[in-house]
Amino acid sequence: MFARSNDLDNSMGKVRSLLVRCWRAITTETATARGRALLKDWLSPEQRAQFEATKSFEVVGCHTGKRYRIEYGEAANVFEIDEAGCPVMGWCFLPKGGLVAGDVMLAQKIALENDERAALLVARRFLVNIRRRRHIATRRRFY
Repeated sequence: MFARSNDLDNSMGKVRSLLVRCWRAITTETATARGRALLKDWLSPEQRAQFEATKSFEVVGCHTGKRYRIEYGEAANVFEIDEAGCPVMGWCFLPKGGLVAGDVMLAQKIALENDERAALLVARRFLVNIRRRRHIATRRRFY
């Protein structure tokens, strides 16, 4: 009698575990899709075209007029670029919380376009290696 009860408990545990994994997958996909949709709503037509083509877009800092490329991702995805579109410096800053990539990118866009100095004060700078410079410079750009 105990054997059947344990078998039933094990089966129910497996079903519960499967349901939890399915729920997490669904909510994660939904959050990612919502984050990406919100980001696209806030992008200008030019930025949206860039994002669709390269999964990145460019913004102009409000204080210095420098151009930045924000690539798809949650961290270390902001690059200051020169006139030729080549990255010269990387910047890492993101909002607190476990946000999906689309939400992080939107926060980075808003920060650079509205309060560039404050964003860069909290950001960590990192050097861009030569291979990355060449790779990013050869990407198709929209102007």
